[in-house]
Amino acid sequence: MFQGSMVALVTPMHPDGRVDTDALARLVEFHVENGTDAIIAMGTTGESATLDETEHCEVIGQVVKMSAGRIPVIAGTGSNSTREAIELTRCAKQVGADACLLVTPYYNKPTQQGLYLHFRAVAEAVDIPQILYNVPGRTAVDMLPETVERLAGIPNIIGIKEATGDIARGRDIMQRCGPDFEVYSGDDATAVALILAGARGDISVTANVAPGDMHQMCAAALAGDAETAQAINQKLMPLHTRLFVEANPIPVKWALMEMGMISSGIRLPLTELSAENQPVVRLAMQQAGVL
Repeated sequence: MFQGSMVALVTPMHPDGRVDTDALARLVEFHVENGTDAIIAMGTTGESATLDETEHCEVIGQVVKMSAGRIPVIAGTGSNSTREAIELTRCAKQVGADACLLVTPYYNKPTQQGLYLHFRAVAEAVDIPQILYNVPGRTAVDMLPETVERLAGIPNIIGIKEATGDIARGRDIMQRCGPDFEVYSGDDATAVALILAGARGDISVTANVAPGDMHQMCAAALAGDAETAQAINQKLMPLHTRLFVEANPIPVKWALMEMGMISSGIRLPLTELSAENQPVVRLAMQQAGVL
C-alpha cells in the first residue's frame, strides 16, 4: 500500500511552543516537491508525546489538508493507553488520513499477550489501515516476531515499522508474515539493507533534511539497484548517525532551523541542541550536501 521514503515529519513550533502552521505548510510543500513518498504526521519525530489530543488531531488534519491528495498521509496515533490510541485513530480517520502508525505502548511494559490485545482492540475499533511500530529503545517494550505474526492475521493491520536496526529480525518477520505484510525500516542507517532484503521502504528522520536523496536511495533499493542505493546511503550516513547525537527530534529540528525551514521552537522536556553538538550536526549536513 505504501513504499519508498516516508518522512517522519517534525512538528514546527514558534519559540513559545505553539505549533507553527505556516512552517508546517512549507515542510509539506518541500516534501511534495522533492519526491517524498509519504508523510507521517504526529509520530515520535513530530513530538506526539508533548502535544495534547486536540493539537494532535489538528496537526494531522492540517497535514491532510495541506497535502491535498498529492502525497499519502499516515497519522501517528499510538499511545500507552488503549482507549486513547483508539480515540486518536478515530480522529485520524475522520480528518482523512490514509493510514495510522501505532507505537507499542510505552512505559507500562505490557506482555506479548497485552501487546496483541492492545493492537487488536485498536484495529477492531477503527476501520483504517494500521501499521505497527516497534522501537524498544524508546518504549522499553519489544514486540517479538511471533506477536507480529499473530497480528498480521488481522485484515487492517498491514505492516510494521521495525526500528531495531536488526536485519535478521526484519527477514524473520517477512518470512513469518508473507509478502502481503509490509515491513518498513525505522532505522535510517540500516534501511538500504532491509529494503534490499525485501522491505517496502523507510520511515525516516533523515528525509526531513534530505528528502530528494532519501527518495532516490529508497527507489534504487526497491528496484534492486544496490550499487546506487549504497552510494547514496554512504553520502547520507553522517546524517543517519549525527541526527541522533541527542534525543530525536532535537538534532533534526535544529538542522531544519539551520536550513531556514523552521524556527527554534521545541517543547519541554526536550530542549534545543546543545552548543557542543551544533558543529557536529552542521558538519554532517555539509558532508551530505544539504547545507
